[in-house]
Amino acid sequence: MKMGLLSAILADYSFEDMIAFAADQGFSCVEVACWPPGRAKRRYAGVSHIDVSHMTEEYADHILDTCRRHQVAISSLAYYPNMMDHDPSVRRQNIDHLKKVIEASARLGIHMVTTFTGKDQEKTVEENMKLFREIWPPIIRFAEEQKVRIAIENCPMLFDAGQWPGGQNLAATPSIWRQMFEAIDSPYLGINYDPSHCIWQMLDYIGIIYEFRDKIFHVHLKDIKLYPDRLKEVGTLAYPLEYMSPKLPGLGDIDWGKFISALLDIGYDGYACIEIEDRAFEGSPERILDSIRQSAHYLRQFLC
Repeated sequence: MKMGLLSAILADYSFEDMIAFAADQGFSCVEVACWPPGRAKRRYAGVSHIDVSHMTEEYADHILDTCRRHQVAISSLAYYPNMMDHDPSVRRQNIDHLKKVIEASARLGIHMVTTFTGKDQEKTVEENMKLFREIWPPIIRFAEEQKVRIAIENCPMLFDAGQWPGGQNLAATPSIWRQMFEAIDSPYLGINYDPSHCIWQMLDYIGIIYEFRDKIFHVHLKDIKLYPDRLKEVGTLAYPLEYMSPKLPGLGDIDWGKFISALLDIGYDGYACIEIEDRAFEGSPERILDSIRQSAHYLRQFLC
């Protein structure tokens, strides 16, 4: 396994400085955020360390030279919007940019894109599955032509009133994945597996690894802490952030020894990238850097 970092937490860094920092920390790779340039409303979104809209030959060579010089690989190009947004114009815009990300991933020789399926939060799960069958087959055919694997992260994108009631990412559970992979039987469609999202959904985050061993293309390393006292007050139908919070690896409820052991059991030797979303470490730029260092230090007891 190759440990790295999702670059979105270093939003104010240039691509070059971000890669240099990753090298200084001993990371083998980075998952590079590739949003359209400009800030997005959602936290951790809108970061563009690679501008795929202007992927000239000179720009591509510069990216690859920078990575070679620092001996840091790019695990994936990352873009996490809502591809099934209720607004058709937003949906179209997001899919158009995703295709640019896919093309850039092929051109750079990465051949991996990490993203969300998206979800129309005003529709039922059944209606969203029908929408998935309409929207996603052409996207995957495009990815197949480019020989780029699409790894869907399992975050429900349901945290507070902004995503209530349905959330903004359909692909959040094993039940949904089975339907997805039945609808699109392609070796280019898989999972970017983040165990933290299983904790508050009460899913078996270890068993998933064994069942979907052939579909885990990429891994996120993030923790979740549940607050049982709050859960007793608000119940599971409350906004999730009322009873849980994202944490650094080792500061939440995931058993990382069991998690890494299960990945080793299935022979996973791909990329595993730390994702930082712990608000306790957002007080200053130095605290953010501390959060990255602390996460890497903790995980190195399991990963070389």
